[in-house]
Amino acid sequence: MTTERYNAREAEPRWQARWDERKLFQTNEADGRPTYYVLEMFPYPSGRIHMGHVRNYAMGDVVARYKRAKGFDVLHPMGWDAFGLPAENAAIERKVHPKAWTYENIATMRNQLKSIGLSLDWSREIATCDPDYYAQQQRLFLDFLKAGLAYRRKSKVNWDPVDNTVLANEQVIDGRGWRSGALVEQRELTQWFLKITAFSEELLSALDGLPRWPEKVRTMQKNWIGRSEGMLVRWALANAHGDGALKEVEVYTTRPDTLFGASFIAVSADHPLAAACAACDPKLNAFVEECRRAGTSLAALETAEKKGYDTGLRASHPLDPSWELPVYVANFVLMDYGTGAIFGCPAHDQRDYDFARAYGLPIKPVVAPPGADAEALIADAAYDGDGVLVNSRFLDGLDVAAAKEEVARRLEAATLGNRPVGERKVNWRLRDWGISRQRYWGCPIPIIHCEACGPQPVPDDQLPVLLPEDVSFDQPGNPLDRNEAWRNVSCPACGGPARRETDTMDTFVDSSWYYARFTAPRAATPTERAVADRWLPVDQYIGGVEHAILHLLYSRFFTRAMKMTGHLGIDEPFAGLFTQGMVVHETYRDASGQWVAPSEIAISEAEGQRRAARLSNGDPIEIGPIEKMSKSKKNTVDPNDIIETYGADTARWFMLSDSPPERDVIWTEAGVEGASRFVQRVWRLVNEAAERGAPAGAAAPEQIGAPAEALRRTAHGALARVGESIERFHFNRCVAAANELANALGQALQAAREPDADIRFALREAAEILVRMIAPFTPHLAEECWAALGHETLVAEEAWPEADPALLASDSVTLPVQVNGKKRDEIVVARDADAATIEKMVRELDVVLKAVGDKPIRKVIVVPQRIVNVVA
Repeated sequence: MTTERYNAREAEPRWQARWDERKLFQTNEADGRPTYYVLEMFPYPSGRIHMGHVRNYAMGDVVARYKRAKGFDVLHPMGWDAFGLPAENAAIERKVHPKAWTYENIATMRNQLKSIGLSLDWSREIATCDPDYYAQQQRLFLDFLKAGLAYRRKSKVNWDPVDNTVLANEQVIDGRGWRSGALVEQRELTQWFLKITAFSEELLSALDGLPRWPEKVRTMQKNWIGRSEGMLVRWALANAHGDGALKEVEVYTTRPDTLFGASFIAVSADHPLAAACAACDPKLNAFVEECRRAGTSLAALETAEKKGYDTGLRASHPLDPSWELPVYVANFVLMDYGTGAIFGCPAHDQRDYDFARAYGLPIKPVVAPPGADAEALIADAAYDGDGVLVNSRFLDGLDVAAAKEEVARRLEAATLGNRPVGERKVNWRLRDWGISRQRYWGCPIPIIHCEACGPQPVPDDQLPVLLPEDVSFDQPGNPLDRNEAWRNVSCPACGGPARRETDTMDTFVDSSWYYARFTAPRAATPTERAVADRWLPVDQYIGGVEHAILHLLYSRFFTRAMKMTGHLGIDEPFAGLFTQGMVVHETYRDASGQWVAPSEIAISEAEGQRRAARLSNGDPIEIGPIEKMSKSKKNTVDPNDIIETYGADTARWFMLSDSPPERDVIWTEAGVEGASRFVQRVWRLVNEAAERGAPAGAAAPEQIGAPAEALRRTAHGALARVGESIERFHFNRCVAAANELANALGQALQAAREPDADIRFALREAAEILVRMIAPFTPHLAEECWAALGHETLVAEEAWPEADPALLASDSVTLPVQVNGKKRDEIVVARDADAATIEKMVRELDVVLKAVGDKPIRKVIVVPQRIVNVVA
C-alpha cells in the first residue's frame, strides 16, 4: 500500500500538459455527436482571478466534463470582456496605454485559469478589444442601422462628471455612477440608440418559454420591461399661462379607479408645461435646473426626497369639472415614462403619499378591504392592496377591476374639445438602449459625420475603424476628440471634409453577442450562420444574478436583432441559465477601524469563543460579519495561494461542496483543509484498492456474497445520484454521494484483510466508479488515481459509467411523514409493505402524536412508495 501523499503541485501541471498535448478539449466541427454548449460569463481582465471566478468556472467545468463523458460534442470556450473604463483609469494612474494594460492582464489571468484545470477550448479565445472582434461588431451595428434598429437623436442622459461619460439608467445606483460613485448629472446630448423597444412584447412573452431560467430572473426582467395596461386621461387646465397654447395636460395611469382620490397633478421638469411656466418664473426655473442635476434612473428617484414646485396652474378633474387640483413640477416624475405627467393619489401610492405629507395636500382613501376602516389604513403609509371602492361616488362598492372598467367607459364617452377624455393604452417601462459613451477604450462607432451629407456609415471595405494608439490621457474627457489625425477624414458619400464619430459603444454591446462569436471566432463575418445555428442557443449559461437585467436582456435583444439581419436563426441566446451565489468571508478590523486581511491574522478558540489576533504583534482584531469578498474590505483569498498550498482540485472540491451552488459559499480555512483531507483520503483508498482488488478488466465472479453485494449497491447508487445531481446543478449532493462511497470503500478495505474474489471485484469496481464520478470535480486527482489503477487511458476520455439498474433496487424505501401538510419525520419500511402496516407505524410515532396534540387523527393517507399524510 502506498504511503506517499498525493502531490498536487507535481501532478496537476503534468496532467494539464497531457490534456493539451492530446487537444482533448478542442471542439471538432466535423463531429457527428449531439452538441452541448456550456458557457460561463466571461471575465473582465482586471489582472487577477478571485475565488468567485474559481467557483463560477468550476461549475461550468463539471458540466462540460460530464457532458463529454455522456457522449456529447461539447463547446466550452473562454474569452475576455476587455473594453471599459478601468483600463482608461489605469492609463491615467499608471502612465500606461490601455491596450498594454489589458493584454498584460489577459496573459496573467489566462495562466491563472489554466492552473485550475478547466476543460476549455482555448483555440477559440477572443477578446472584445481585439480588432478581429470589434470589426464584426461594427458590421453588426451597420446592419442594425440599415434595419432601423440603430438610430441617433438628442436625449437627456445621465452624465458622470468623474468618468466623463454617459451612463445608462441601469448604471446609476442611488443617484451615483456605478463605477466612480460620483453624483450623476443630467445633460442633453445627441446619442446613438439601439431600438430594443421594437421587441418589447416579444421579450416579455418569451420569458414564459424559458423554464430552465430561475424564476427570480424572469420576474426581474418582466418588471424591467414593465408592461402595463392603463389609460391616457386628459385634464383641462383652468388657468393656462402665457399664450394659452398649453390648455391641457395628459396623464397616463394604471389606476383610473382611484381618480376620486386625486389631490394633485405633477409633471416632469422636462415637460413642456414646466418649460412654459419656468419661462416667466425664475424660482421655478431654478428648481427645474436642480432637478436636472439629479440622475434619471427610476431607482434613484424612488429613494430621493420628494420635492415639488407649485406652478399656480389648476387642472379640472375629468370626472367633475368643478373640482380643481394644483399642478406641480416634481423631481420624481420622469419625462420618458408615460407622458411625463401623473395624477397623485396619496392614499394608495407611497411616492404620492410622501409628497402629499411634505406639501400638506389632502390624502383621501378610495380603496379599502371589505369591512376595514379606510381612514385607519392610511394613518402611516399608503395602502396599495386590493379591495372595494369607497368615497368614490358612483364607484362605491365596486371592486378594483369593475371600477377600472366603469371609469374607462365613462372617460371614453366624455369629450374634451373634439377628442375623448380617456383612451385605453398599453405602456412599457422599457426604453431604447443608449450606447454612446464618451471614452477611448471601447468599440468605435463606424459613422462619419459630413456637414453636407449628414451621418454616413463607414464603407465595409474600410472596416474595422481601428482605435488610434497615439492618444494622451493627460486631459479630462475623450482623447478621440483631440486626435485630429484620426478624427478628420473624407466623407464616403461626397468626398468632402468630414469627421469620425468619436463616441464609442457601451461595453454591454461587446458582451451581448460574444456567445455567438464563439461558434466561429475567426470568421470574416459576425457569424457563420450554419455553424451558429448548430450550436445555439447556449445549453447552459452560468453567471451572477447581478446580470439579470442588463446583460441578459441586452443579449436577448441582440439575438433577435441578429436574426432580423440574417446572422442567426434563433430567438433566445440561453436555453438554460444558472445564477450562482457569491463567495463570502468574515471581515476583520483593528482597533483603529482599519480593515485587516485574513492572511494577517490568526484565529484561536477558547471556552467556546473565537478570537483573532494580528500575526505580526498579537494585537487583538475584531471579527466582523460575513460579507462578499472585496478588495476594499480586505476579506479576499488569493486563489493562487490556495492552489500552491493545497492544489487546484482542493479549491474546486471545496467551492462545490460547502453549500448549494445557488447560495453563497462561506470561505473558511477549516473547509479548505477538509477538502484537502478528502483528496488525500481518496488517493490512499484508490491505491489500497488497486493493490488488494481485482486487476483492471477482471470479469465479475459468478457468486457475489452479501458484503460484496452491499459495496456494489453503494457504488452504483452513488454513481446514479451523482449523474442526476450534476444534471440538476446539485453539486453539493454529488460531494455527499462521493463521501458516502469513500466511507463504504474504506470500511470494505478494513474488513477484508484477505478478500475473496467477489470482494476483490467489488473493491476494484467501487474504486473505479469513485474515480470516474469525481473526475468532473477533481480532474487531476482522478487522472492520477486512474493511472494508479493500472489504466493506460485518460479518464478525461472515458465514457460516463452506467449504473446497473439491478443494483439500484432496494428492499426498503424511506417515506416522508407529513402532519396537516408539514413534514414531521421519515420512516423506513419494506418496499412491499401494505398501507395498513404503514398507517399503524405512523399512528404510533411520537412526533405525530406530539404534532396532533389533543386533536383526533381524522385520516392517514398513504401514497405507496412516495409519502404519508396525516390529517388531524
